[in-house]
Amino acid sequence: MANIEEKVEKLIKSKIEKIGYELYDVEYAKEGKDHYLRIFIDKKEGIDLNDCEKVSNEINEILDQADYIKEQYYLEVSSPGIERVIRKDSQLEKNIGVEIQVKLFKKDETGKKEHIGNLKSYNKEELTIETEENKEIILQRKNISQIKTVYKWN
Repeated sequence: MANIEEKVEKLIKSKIEKIGYELYDVEYAKEGKDHYLRIFIDKKEGIDLNDCEKVSNEINEILDQADYIKEQYYLEVSSPGIERVIRKDSQLEKNIGVEIQVKLFKKDETGKKEHIGNLKSYNKEELTIETEENKEIILQRKNISQIKTVYKWN
């Protein structure tokens, strides 16, 4: 499925940027019997329903013409949200110094399946975060199931 995501991203990225938005991510998923193509967009001022509709209208025909997805699918265009899933190195780069939540596939040597801390660095194999206790934790990327930003609700 990643191949479809990459193809779609290349296909629509410049079109989305041309109309004033950033393409944050593309996700193609099967949930139950249904397939979903999710396009996450962003802009400095934030995203509203009109933005989602505008982008959807701009890319719908392009996607139909390319015909990358043979199954029937639902197209969803939305904001990545306030707590954003991080799946790419470019997204990690933008979030150096930001508080993130890292979920693991299984408990690590500390007995935890989740860590929260500021992203210090990353490379192909590892991710380094600093916890509130000023403790540095190095996590193997192959063991990470999800990374997302953390928003402090007041």
